[in-house]
Amino acid sequence: MVNPVQTVELRPGEDVIRLGQLLKLVDAVPTGAQVKDVLAEGTVQVNGEPEDRRGRQLHAGDVVSIEGLGDVRVDRAP
Repeated sequence: MVNPVQTVELRPGEDVIRLGQLLKLVDAVPTGAQVKDVLAEGTVQVNGEPEDRRGRQLHAGDVVSIEGLGDVRVDRAP
């Protein structure tokens, strides 16, 4: 079974969210301290490319793929 694409909305007035923040929001990691470890495993991709920088800025339209959780799309707030 394929996991549905989750959506994370940017806060009103913000243009970016950092990858570490997104991983915490979707419960890919229980704490911020574990973000670095998860990224070092190579199980996270941004727009199809492996990513290991927790400070990577994500913009509306970016898709983050997380092994075991599926895809998360970044959208603008309505």
